[in-house]
Amino acid sequence: MRRDRSQIYCFPFGKDFNACCLQNTHPVLNREDIEKLLAEPDTRDPLGIRDRAILETFYATGVRRSELTALDVGDLDTDGGNGSGTLHVRKGKGGKGRTLPVGKNALHWLNKYLDEVREKLLIEAGENALFISGYGARMSPAYIGNWVARTAKKAEVSKPGSCHMLRHSCATHMLEGGADVRLVQQMLGHARLDTTAIYTEVAISHLRSVYEASHPSAAAPGVQAEQKPDNPKKSG
Repeated sequence: MRRDRSQIYCFPFGKDFNACCLQNTHPVLNREDIEKLLAEPDTRDPLGIRDRAILETFYATGVRRSELTALDVGDLDTDGGNGSGTLHVRKGKGGKGRTLPVGKNALHWLNKYLDEVREKLLIEAGENALFISGYGARMSPAYIGNWVARTAKKAEVSKPGSCHMLRHSCATHMLEGGADVRLVQQMLGHARLDTTAIYTEVAISHLRSVYEASHPSAAAPGVQAEQKPDNPKKSG
């Protein structure tokens, strides 16, 4: 019996794309939920500043939790606080590294964390981890995952999830904003384009709703004609 290829592959633009990708769609937060989640840490507290920096980094760069916990201080280039920066992921999936841009919002909280908090958390001067736990050591991926899930629940966002939910939201919002899927592939560190293509189904849904609300051709057949005023009959 011939196997259904849609059960094996996810083609970015092929006929099997919609059915396959609908089965693999991941939870994505809308912009309002993102704002609620990012604002959940109490930044009046030093640990709250660190926590805000972590959440901002997840959303801004789309890194995996294992990649975030592996970051060292030297992997962040803040460009002297000039409003732009980069993050070097040395230990990506499959051992592949990549360099990522860091948005201004994330960079603001990263700089605040580095300037005001990190040194206070250090116990051993030789610790190179970018993000330090309350015990002065590098955080574990499992701890980060559980903490993000608890924070999302506390923030009462519309969908349950953890670090990968922020990764999916980062990718989807970039696509909705017009980013090329291959650039998103590079940013996420995907070896295959069809892995990134799972996000395009969500982005296309957003695009479709905008199109239907704004493009004249999206109206149902006959609607425009029905709205035309009748021409007055000429007297014979």
